Amino acid sequence: MREDDADRRRAAALGPDYSEALARGLLVLATFNETRRSQSLSDIARAVDLPRATVRRALLTLTALGYVAQEERRFRLTPRVLRLAAAYLTSNVISTLLQPACDRIARRLGESCTAAVLEGDEVVMIARALPDQLVPAGVGIGYRLPAYCSALGRVLLAALPDPALDAYLDRVALVAQTQHTLTDRAAVRRAIIDARAAGSCFVDQEAEYGFRSIAVPLRKFDGTVVAALNVGARLEQASVATMTGPYLRELLDEAATLSGFLI
Repeated sequence: MREDDADRRRAAALGPDYSEALARGLLVLATFNETRRSQSLSDIARAVDLPRATVRRALLTLTALGYVAQEERRFRLTPRVLRLAAAYLTSNVISTLLQPACDRIARRLGESCTAAVLEGDEVVMIARALPDQLVPAGVGIGYRLPAYCSALGRVLLAALPDPALDAYLDRVALVAQTQHTLTDRAAVRRAIIDARAAGSCFVDQEAEYGFRSIAVPLRKFDGTVVAALNVGARLEQASVATMTGPYLRELLDEAATLSGFLI
């Protein structure tokens, strides 16, 4: 069962307090992404597995509210949706603490630094900083990554109880992102359990060719994992020893400092 299907069923258990119309509108919004910037009514209906008439009503409502724009027979998001993201980023204590932390690490190490949370079956970036010499490459706040093959994802999955972790591995298709990606479920589970034991995770070219990263969990004062912090580098910029030595120590020091503020 897909994670979004499970969410729908849990929400539907609310009975008469569950708003089907609101749920459908949010599902329609969620179909837009970097590869589906402009969609037809039929595209969206297939993506959410709902009748065209139902999707049409949701789209017309979102268009009237200014969140979606129609161009001939295709629909796209408008900048107004950024209000929703901005509301999260400015009201969430974790994200407001983590952006300065990413800035500090990127400045000190000269590498990219990212903070992320587990949202559904994917990792979502909630803070990100680049060193001055790097040009942004379309990866920023709100960008999503597969959890199973990223350092950020594995340290976040490591915080799940074993039944939840096993359910995730049973549910998710382990698609190879590169020739180095682990796709055997037992091997991925071992990598996640190793990350749990080590308190960190190093991934070498599993999520992206030529890119390696190391991540640590961010814990509240009570030990609960609420996010993860990551440093990423091109192969030619940082050796394995550098990543697992000074870069890891930098992350651990920052995580220890942040822990007292994450309440």
